[in-house]
Order: sequence, then C-alpha cells, then structure tokens
Amino acid sequence: MIKQIQGNYSAPKVEKEVQEEWASEHAYEKTKQLRENGPRFYFLDGPPYTTGSIHLGTAMNKTVKDILIRYWRMNGYNVRDQPGFDMHGLPIEVQVEKKIGVHSKKQIEEEIGIDNFVKTCQDFAKGLHASMTDAFKQLGVWMDWDHPYQTLKLDYMESAWWTAKRAYERGLLKDSSRVVTWCPRCETALAEAEIDYWDETDPSVMVRFPLKDEKDVSLLIWTTTPWTLPSNMAVAVHPDETYAKVRMSGEKGSEDVIVMKFQAEFVMQKGGYDSFEILEEKVGKDLVGTAYIPPFEIGDGLKRTEYTYKVVDAAYVEKDNTGLVHTAPGFGPDDFETGKRYGLVPFCPVDESGRFTGDFPMMAGKKVKTINEDIIKHLEENGLLYNTSKVKHRYGHCWRCKTPIIYRNTRQWFIDVPKVKDTMLKEVDRVKWTPDWAGAAREKNWVDGARDWCVSRQRYWGIPLPVWECECGEKKVVGQYSELEEGEGYTKGMDTHRPWIDKVTFKCPKCGKDMHRIPDVMDVWFDSGVAAWADLGYPAKKDEFEKWWPPKFIVEAQDQTRGWFYTQLASGVVSFDRAPYDEVMMHGWMLDSKGRKMSKSLGNVVTPEEVIAEYGADALRYYMIMVNAPWEDTAFQKTGPKDAWKVLNTLWNVVNFAAMYMSLDKYEPSEHTLESVKADMRDEDLWMLSRTEKMKKAVTDGIESRELQKVARALTDYIMEDLSRWYLHLIRDRSWDEESTADKTASYYMLHRAIMSTAVALAPICPHISEKVYRAMDGEKLSVHMEDWQKADMSLVNEDLEHSMHLIQNIIEIVATERGKMGSKLRWPLKAIYIRGKDAKVNAAVKVFDEVLAQQGNIKSVDYLPEGGEVIGKDDVEPVPFDEGEIFIDFEITPEIEAEGYARELIRRIQQMRKDMKLNVDEYINVDVKAEPHLVDLFKTWQDHISAEVRAKQIEYTDEPAGDSVKDWDITGKNITIGVTSSKI
Repeated sequence: MIKQIQGNYSAPKVEKEVQEEWASEHAYEKTKQLRENGPRFYFLDGPPYTTGSIHLGTAMNKTVKDILIRYWRMNGYNVRDQPGFDMHGLPIEVQVEKKIGVHSKKQIEEEIGIDNFVKTCQDFAKGLHASMTDAFKQLGVWMDWDHPYQTLKLDYMESAWWTAKRAYERGLLKDSSRVVTWCPRCETALAEAEIDYWDETDPSVMVRFPLKDEKDVSLLIWTTTPWTLPSNMAVAVHPDETYAKVRMSGEKGSEDVIVMKFQAEFVMQKGGYDSFEILEEKVGKDLVGTAYIPPFEIGDGLKRTEYTYKVVDAAYVEKDNTGLVHTAPGFGPDDFETGKRYGLVPFCPVDESGRFTGDFPMMAGKKVKTINEDIIKHLEENGLLYNTSKVKHRYGHCWRCKTPIIYRNTRQWFIDVPKVKDTMLKEVDRVKWTPDWAGAAREKNWVDGARDWCVSRQRYWGIPLPVWECECGEKKVVGQYSELEEGEGYTKGMDTHRPWIDKVTFKCPKCGKDMHRIPDVMDVWFDSGVAAWADLGYPAKKDEFEKWWPPKFIVEAQDQTRGWFYTQLASGVVSFDRAPYDEVMMHGWMLDSKGRKMSKSLGNVVTPEEVIAEYGADALRYYMIMVNAPWEDTAFQKTGPKDAWKVLNTLWNVVNFAAMYMSLDKYEPSEHTLESVKADMRDEDLWMLSRTEKMKKAVTDGIESRELQKVARALTDYIMEDLSRWYLHLIRDRSWDEESTADKTASYYMLHRAIMSTAVALAPICPHISEKVYRAMDGEKLSVHMEDWQKADMSLVNEDLEHSMHLIQNIIEIVATERGKMGSKLRWPLKAIYIRGKDAKVNAAVKVFDEVLAQQGNIKSVDYLPEGGEVIGKDDVEPVPFDEGEIFIDFEITPEIEAEGYARELIRRIQQMRKDMKLNVDEYINVDVKAEPHLVDLFKTWQDHISAEVRAKQIEYTDEPAGDSVKDWDITGKNITIGVTSSKI
C-alpha cells in the first residue's frame, strides 16, 4: 500500500528514523543473509588509525566503499565487508603521550612503566574505535561493525609474525647497521612513507678544510647541516668533473681554495672577492686520497682508517655550490655508502633523543638542531668559515609529531624489497588500477625506486618484532604462538605485546645461553600491510582463508601509493608471491575551499558531524561523489552539501505528490505491469520510460567504471529535469482527474516505476532517503538494499521520442527567454507560435508533442510552417532560431488571453493560501474575492475552471471578503483581496 510521507524533507530526522528501523528490523544482517549463497566477493577495508574523530577525507573513503559494497550486494554477491582499524604505532603513542603529559622514552620507562603505557595506549585505541564506529554508522555505512579486524588483536599479531618469519626463511629479513631516517622526539627509526616534507630555512655554510700538506690551501666544502661537521670523515668529489686550485682576490686580501672549476665565479662572489685566478686543474678522481685537517678535533670515539680525513669520489656530487661535499657516514645514507666503499667506520656521536654524546664533549647533551649557530661561531673564530647565509629547502618531518628528522647510524631490521622488486612490478601490471595512471605511473615508479624496508621501531605500542637473539649471534624468528611453548616465561593466551613478551626466552641451540627478544616493535605499516590474511587469522586458521582469499578490491586515498598499496604489495609478494588484491581504486583528498589541507591551526576544518546535522548524511555522501571524479582532490565548498540536499529535496517533493494522489486513489502498484498499461500510455509516458532505462544504464556504467561523479550527475539530471521539471508537470492534470481512468492509471504506473527506479539506483549512494522512498512506494522487500540491481532494458529506449521531447524542451526554453525580453508574464498564455523546422522531419518530430508544447509553454495555438514559409498577416513577428529551425511568436493580448491570464494569477494566489493553511489536497473551500469590476467580469468567464483548480465549492465576489484566512494581493499592479474558508466534506 502506498504511504504518505511527511511534507518537508528533514534529512536528519528521516535518517534517524531509517537507522532506528534498520536496527530494530536487523535489516543489515538480513540483507547479508539474503546473499550468503551468492558468488563470494572479498572486499578489504583499509584500516584508519584510531586517533580521533573522523574527518571529511575519512567520510569520503567510507562513502566510496559503502557505495560499492551495496552495489555488489544488490548484484547478488556475498560480500565480505569486515571493517578494519589500525590501532598500534606512533599515531596512538603520540596522542597518549600528550594525554598523560610525557615527553620522552626515559619518562615512559622510568616514571610510567612500559606496561602502564601500553595499557593506556590500548584503552585509548579501543575508546576511539568505538566513537569512530558510531560516526561511520551515522554516515549510513553498512559494514560488519560487530566483528571488525583490529591490529591489536593477538590472532592478528600472530599472522604478522608468520609473515616476518616467512621473510626471514626466504632470506629477506635481515639486520644491519645503517644510516636511517630518525625522529629525535619519538626516538625511533622511520620509513620513507612516514616522512612529510615541507620547506624549512636552515644555515648554508661554506667551510675551509686546510690541506694537511699545504696548509695555506683549503678544500672548500658546503653544507646546510653545520651540526654534522664534528662527524666529518671525508670530502667527496665527482670523479669526472674538473676541479681547480683557485686564488680568490679582493680588497680583503686573497686566499687559495680548491673548488669545482665550473663553480669558481659563484664561489668568488660568495666569498666577497672581486676576481679569481685558476692556478691548477685536476680531474676529481686525481684528488682522491688528498688529506686535509678536519674542523674539529675528535677523540678515540672516531675510528681512523686509511681514508679518514681524505678526499673520496662519489658520482652523486653535483655542479652546485663548491662542488665538494662534506661527508659524514654516520649521518647520511649516501655518505654511509661512500664511506662503506672506502672502509670508513661511521661516527655517530648522537643519541636516540637527538642529543650529542660524550664523544663530542664540546656539545655534549645539546640537541643537534639547536647548535648550528654555535658550530658556525666556532668555525668563524678559527678562521674556517668562508661564507654563511640562509637557504630555504625541502626538509623531512616525522609524520606524527612533525619534528624535523635527522639521519642517524643505528642497527635496524630490514626486508630486502629490491630482491622481490621484479615480482612486485609484474603484479602492478597484473592488477587493475582506477585510474589507470595510479598503477602504470605512480605505483610503478614508487616500486621501481624501492629500497630496503626498515621494519623495526624503537617504541612500545606495536606488534613486537618476533626475533630472539643470543649474545653469540644466533637468531630465532618465531612465526606462530605455538613455537613460544618451547621457551621459558610463556603462558598460552598471554598478551604478546611489550613488555610481557619481552620476558619470554629461549635456550640458544648453539651455546646454551638465553636468547632474548630484540626490544623493537614493527613498523605500523607492516601491521596494515598483512591485513589481507591477518584479518582471516591465517595461517593459524585456514578455513576462512581458503573460503575468501584473495581480496578482489581495495580503495584508499592517493597517498597510499607509497603507503598501504605499497606495503600490502611488498608483504603479499614476500608471503605469497602475488599482490593481495586484484583491483585498486584511488581517491583524492578533501581540501578546504581554497584547496588547502584542512587543519586546526588554519581554522579551516569542516567536520562531517556539522554537515550531517544541517543537511544529512545522504546529502554529504551525494556531494562528495558528485563534485569531482573520485581520484581528483575536492576543494570542499560549504554550499555543496546544500546543493546536493536540493536534489534530494526535489525527489522528496515528487514522492510527496505521488504518495498523496496514489493513496487517495488507492493505487496498488502490484496490480499493474508494463504490459497491462502500455496500450494506455501516452507518448510522454513512453518518453519517460525511455529516459528511465537510460538513467539505469548511465548509473550502472558509472559504477562499473568507478566514475562515481557520472553516477551522481546522471541521477541529478534525471531527478531534476526528466522527473520533476518535466514528467511530473506533464501528468499533473491526469493526477487531478476525479475519475480513475486507464489514462490516469498509466500515468501512475510510469510515475511509480520512475520513482522506484530512482530509489534503487540511488540506494548505494543515499541509503536513507532511498529506503524511505522505497517503503512509501510499497516496496516488496524489507529494504531497498535487498533489491536486485536493475538492468536497463534498452528495447524500451525510444530515440525518436527523446529527440522530439528534446526539441520541445529547447523551444519552451527559447519561448521563455523571448517572453522575458518582451515583459510577457509566464502565466498569461501566448496567442500562438509557429514552428518552421529546417525540414519536414523536424516539424513532424515537434508535432508528436505539440500538446505538451502548448501546455508547458502556455500557448493557445501551435502551428507549423513549411521550409521557407512565412506567417501570414503578422509582419511584426520575427523568427527566433532553435536547435533545428526557427520559431515565430505572436505576443498579441486579446480579451480572452487577458481573462485567462488573470484567472491563472488568481488560481496561483488561492493555491498559495491553501498551502499556507495546510489544507489537505482533497479538501474543499469557499472563496471570497474583492476586485475592481473589470477583473470580476474576467474572473467570471473562467469561474468553473478556477473552482475546479482550487477545489472551491463556491466563489463569491464581495466588497468585504471573509474566511479562515484573508489576504491582500498585488496582481500586476491591481489590488485584490481573497478570503478562503475550509469546507469539510
């Protein structure tokens, strides 16, 4: 049975009602159950960090996922839709540190205790997981919220251990002392994917390194990190470039320096000299082995070898600044590799917190980034500073605490990604990417430049690195908890986080001493990288893995090219020699209205909650996919959700109209089929049928191609133009007919079919309003989301009728424009228009709908002229072009047109008063009208028509109008008073 809906579309109220109905009826569970025997589809959810409220980017992410999951389910798939949450790592630790007021690892270990800190992290992550889940539910996302995968769960961690052991067994997991990116605030190594870059201003210095055997000549080096100069061990030159001993001269005197010849003039200017003279030239490789005096005297902490404090060669040296590069193997990856070639032992007098150690007594205890000026002052006092200035350059920062990173030589654990790079590249080619360039260019380029993946972190809240080591060097990697039973201190079911796992030891099979776990935890990106099998509990549990593996589809934001897309790919190839996905979709970011990243510091944050409170979740969802292709960034406009709401409100008004009249007429949708009504359908019904099938196809094609913006735009055009602006207006008179005729039934059938087709097509995008519409229109199933996806029947498409209606729409638009130019009121009918198509076919096409043209254009007469024909007796009528010909408009106002025009004006005012009085659509009224005699005479000629339109039992013309509502109106400069009284049936 058709049910009437509330008059106004209050989205928050509607959505609250729908969500309560879903919960009470277990709609989600029953919808999943309906498809449990369908083809299996493993969708893998990328886990967001449980660090706070969801933002618009998170809302966009879950919206895209929900749209596709609902779509696949409506296509009969048994979709695995387990949501995930990333609940370990620095993202959580940094938040907890702020909450409890600690600033260092020393405080955590000595004041708080690792156990208490870890428990706090766990509670914090679980609490935010609950609030984020509520936010996703408010957004209307249907996922298996009662059974999420969480990276902190012990069975999930066991799967990560299995992957680590798999890497070790394949010779891919190894430890090594290297220079890595390091956060001195978080006191841990970072991977490249955990570094954000922006511009910083740093010192730029040129420093003299006097030659050991020729002290009045200096190597001139350049650096932007003066604090690393105490760790200098060599100077690098390009082996094939020409270098010169140059005499710099000027008012302040002269000096001899060795620089790259190409840069001599630049260096002269930087030194404040007026001229230079080339004294000697050498190719870079001939300078190798040249000894110099370092700028600082360093004690025994720096181990000397053959090439310590000598010139070495390196191909990465560029034609820039002095062309000689200060080399500190303890503080730069390139420096480290160069030092390795020359047997230099890295010197790194900096501790985990970024402070100098006793190996550099002059600055011991000071933070490295704070002593640049002290270093510069020392250089100047000792005559070593050639030039100092400031330079703005791109510099890395910790992704979580935003502290500038340093490079530091430490012992870490790495996965040898380059060894499996070829397989990874083949997998990138195999996988389907949307858009294509996300894989073919972006992901492929990132993989092509892959380095060893540093998977160890010197922190607390994470999956412990499952490596035990003996002081003799023997190592043991644990892959499953059952292996822990061989050790001491393990209890089945115990928490395997730090610090409890740290107490488990093994007897060394080589020397018999105790083996202790490496204290590191694993990179949090490793946690999410194993999600495709860890969420299935593999390998401890194999049944779910065998049932679902591999995942079919993933979708995340563009930054995951170097993040989750990459770590999954690497982990999948390490574990299974394949990518753990078959299709990847990339979406863009939600930025502010100026295209900037939203942040509290900029005061430009717009939250999903505030948008939902005003316009509803459906409007937010609709806007986010409508404005751009999913993979493009969106500059969020606050008017955007409002515009989306207007589309949904228009649909609501259409349904309101349909429900009102269909329920009054007791129309039963189940009693009618296309076959039963087709003979009674008018051409406009068949046109709407054609447009509806085309809408279905456009929506399906858009979802299949992942071009969701095309889906939203197709629905917008259909709702706003085809359904509301045109078809609803075309059938109003038929709906108002008091009799139940076959013609009226045909219009109801088509309107109902159009609304239900819209509800089904809109269901994945706007799940709440589509549910409400579906139920009001007597949907057969518990939920619209249980419906099978509708396939377009292209045999019902009628291109000729669509062409004819397009011409009608084009002509009406032009007529309205010409009316505006002439000051002709839209409610006053035009006397006539004449159609002169470019050929007879055009005239015939227009004639199919000339009654529609007359009705919608408010035209008394529509006539046709042959090609070259003229309007007889109307010399003042000029032709106006339309798409396929010309029209002539007769604007003459006859007494009959005047009478009809004023009658229409009166009808409009009475209808507005009915609406303001909130009268039922079938309620009769009595009307009193006060107007000048001429107008009264005109109204009387249209008395019957006016009465029928406004459902008036009687209309009285009086000098003293009375009624339940009395109102004065100005109609084209004439004062009219109208009184309306309800006359209950």
